[in-house]
Amino acid sequence: MEIFDSLLAIGLLLVVAKLLEGLFKRIGISSIFAYAVAGVILGPATGLVEPNRDIQLLLNIGIFIFFFLVGLDELDISGFISAIKGRLFVAAVLSVAISMVGSMLVTTDVLFDVGLGLAFTDAMAVAGVLSLSSLGIVAKVLIDEERLKEPVGIQIFTGVVIAELLVLFIVGFAISEHAFLESEGRFNVVTSVLLLLGELAAFTLVTWLVCNKVIPRVLVLLHRVLQVPQLSYGLLLGGLFLVIVAAEEVGLHGSLGALLFGAALSPLPYQLRHDSMPGMRSTAEGLFVPLFFASAGLNLNLTFLELHPEVIAALIFVPLAAKFAGAFISAYITRLESPFAVASGLMAKGVAEIALLLVMLHGHIIDEALFSLLVVIMFGYILLTPMGISFAIRRVRHTEAVADSEIPHLLDRFVLGDVHVEDVLDHTRIYPDQSITVRNFVEHWTTSEQHDYVVVDGSRLAGVVSLSFLRYLPRSQWGSTSLVEVLRQGTPTASPNELVEDTLQRMLDSSLTVLPVVDPETGDFQGSISSYEILEMILLTAGGRDI
Repeated sequence: MEIFDSLLAIGLLLVVAKLLEGLFKRIGISSIFAYAVAGVILGPATGLVEPNRDIQLLLNIGIFIFFFLVGLDELDISGFISAIKGRLFVAAVLSVAISMVGSMLVTTDVLFDVGLGLAFTDAMAVAGVLSLSSLGIVAKVLIDEERLKEPVGIQIFTGVVIAELLVLFIVGFAISEHAFLESEGRFNVVTSVLLLLGELAAFTLVTWLVCNKVIPRVLVLLHRVLQVPQLSYGLLLGGLFLVIVAAEEVGLHGSLGALLFGAALSPLPYQLRHDSMPGMRSTAEGLFVPLFFASAGLNLNLTFLELHPEVIAALIFVPLAAKFAGAFISAYITRLESPFAVASGLMAKGVAEIALLLVMLHGHIIDEALFSLLVVIMFGYILLTPMGISFAIRRVRHTEAVADSEIPHLLDRFVLGDVHVEDVLDHTRIYPDQSITVRNFVEHWTTSEQHDYVVVDGSRLAGVVSLSFLRYLPRSQWGSTSLVEVLRQGTPTASPNELVEDTLQRMLDSSLTVLPVVDPETGDFQGSISSYEILEMILLTAGGRDI
């Protein structure tokens, strides 16, 4: 009966969460609030759902998939490394330092004790959550205000990227240190910190090298040899779970391993992302993420009202003041333009903070009263900071957009306008050769969403074959007819440096859904671009900002 009770609870949570999501979106409220409210209604309010072992397993998987997607969408380690220079990096580091110090004044008992009773590393984790900035919120506001490619937008965006990655590592380290000290109690604090830092550095390096150098090549090879549907999705999902286990084995929290795995895979070629990410996102957004954030509502209660009013006020206003002061002072000291706007951007908070608080609650770092108070505070940030950022940005006069060549690499994935063919071209893709038979082509190369296909002659372009042309070829001749005999005549091509918008227009004029990409100077075949892939890319990029 326990399994059916769990299925009933999961079913209720999913149905109520998704229905509330639809209602909340009509009035412009984030889906995360809908999921949390569903948890409150079914948990503390009515008692219909109580967390058990089966539900907790799904919630844990949801945590890991959520942090994997955060790493994939928001963290660009190569872009972060390229930004480790100049005033923006100094400003971001100084902002994080001031905010962390201010927040730890109320989470520790170093200067005065507010009665939280947290160990030092646990207090550091809470302070990190209070100091974290949200790239997703900042990017959405900048896009809505059409300021993403202006100097002020680039400054805000880059500063938040640096600050977010720094604080995520601090919080991940603190959470891992808590678990490490519990399991390795024979070490003193200094020794355990040094050991954990070494393991974190080694794990990050190995994960980065494997995901950047090995996994893409292996996936391309397996796709070519095995031709299994949803191969990338299955392998990446299984790989995610293996990385989580490996992270736990070396003393890191699984969520940090998932975050690093996602960040390391962020440069994955588009075709591999196309094969795997829709399934990953559907699984996450349809099942795990709603359950995950509904659990925040299940664990939310009013016990935080029993805390002293001074404690509640201190946790609300001291970190808020420290975060803004740190952001403004650092921007002013480093002489950034528009320090108020930059400071407002660093104030942004999103749903990753709630996810971290759930990890800390399940890891017994914080109790339910502190968890409930901090979740309420985070909801306040999520509702109010976008308005504050918009207000600050509007006070800055509009300037000319920065040239594409001057835009930082880590901003590329958030800029949807002025996309060139080379920006979306996947050089790892393989194409059918003109020598194969039509039967082989139909059985192994065609998909339900694609009508036209680029065909090659070795490494050179042969032409395009359209499925509509095959209607005039009897099936009895498919086995004896090669693709070269059914190629479309006079195939138009695209150039790597032309705008995608122009390419789409040429597809429309030629009644094609795909165009070969050819270097205009050398005539070398570069790859292909299709209308379906462009639309899919834009939807994936825009959809990723909501997580």
